[in-house]
Amino acid sequence: MSSGRRELPGDPRVRELVRQAGGVSRRRFLAGAAGAAGAGALLAACGTAGSTQAGEDGGGAGGALRWANWTQYLDQDEAGTSFPTLAAFEEQSGIAVDYAEDVEDNDSFYGKVSRQLENGQDIGYDVVTLTDWMTARWIRQEYVAELDKSRIPNAANILPNLAGVDFDDGRRFSLTWQSGFAGIAWDTQAIPDGLRSVSDLWDPRYKGRVEVLSEMRDTIGLIMLENGTDPSGGWSTDDWFDALDVVQRHLDDGQIRQVRGNSYVQDLASGDAVACIAWSGDITSLNYEYDGRFAFAIPEAGGTLWSDNLMVPHASPRRAQAEELFDYYYDPQVAAEVAAWVNYITPVQGAQEAMAGIDPALAEDPMIFPTDEILSQVRVFRTLTPAEEERYNGQFLTAIGA
Repeated sequence: MSSGRRELPGDPRVRELVRQAGGVSRRRFLAGAAGAAGAGALLAACGTAGSTQAGEDGGGAGGALRWANWTQYLDQDEAGTSFPTLAAFEEQSGIAVDYAEDVEDNDSFYGKVSRQLENGQDIGYDVVTLTDWMTARWIRQEYVAELDKSRIPNAANILPNLAGVDFDDGRRFSLTWQSGFAGIAWDTQAIPDGLRSVSDLWDPRYKGRVEVLSEMRDTIGLIMLENGTDPSGGWSTDDWFDALDVVQRHLDDGQIRQVRGNSYVQDLASGDAVACIAWSGDITSLNYEYDGRFAFAIPEAGGTLWSDNLMVPHASPRRAQAEELFDYYYDPQVAAEVAAWVNYITPVQGAQEAMAGIDPALAEDPMIFPTDEILSQVRVFRTLTPAEEERYNGQFLTAIGA
């Protein structure tokens, strides 16, 4: 990823609309909002699902485009009540968007819509944003519409390492939304000496104040690495169950307070949790609000790298509008506006150059634009066969009581 400047591709009208809509880096937004509203109000603003729906009808081809995403995963304005790049898209395209932060984790979202997917019915969303392994499941089960790339010319901007994934060769059915790291995080006020490994989470001093993620591949993947097993390689069933046993043991003995999806950040902020397995962008965001109180690290044994993907459910009546949305968010300037707020790895070539004009410090942030050295420290959990997925996911969900 080059850090030099160049003329950005894309329609200059897009850049102007984003500017008029109030695009702002999360660093600037959180710094201002924290002083004006206080920590509690800011968390509420960031964690509340919003809607930019411009029409009354949410169904039928003429209704709003319905997008399900994770929390804190799209740029917000200074008040935390609207989404500047999305507002700019609506103005530019004339397409109303009903945006909902309805994904807490992959499994719970799948459980909510799986029956409709099986029956070929409209699930109530035209765009969904899910992690690689769940994206692979939807594609394998033919729940996703094939994309018309002629309507997404900016898809050519996808980073080369994301263009040829094993679950969607040629990116016929999905496009990466953001990528990120799973590692360990802690409250520096409670743990001033810091953490270096996943094993540090099991220190008795933190009993009942440790949380792990409900995303199996991140929690089990990090423990596998701690055990000396590469989750991207040819590990065995015994290797997997050795990692699960660690989770089960510390749930049983009370070391682990809860297994959480996105909501673990609330427990860190409140002090209910002081250490956890966490996602990189979340901790960066908390630190803008809490003046660097939290730390994130890739464990000495290694971390995991994941991506979330944009897809169109097969029964959606609005594939063309969704494709227009995808094309818009693959404009480098728009991608940079989003990355400046969510603080995850952007999948769009040219976004780093665009970021230099938004926030030069963020353009050099390795959590958004990682170096080769950092990438060498992380692994992508290998794609499971359908039988493996059913077995391992089922065992994990049973262990955590989901």
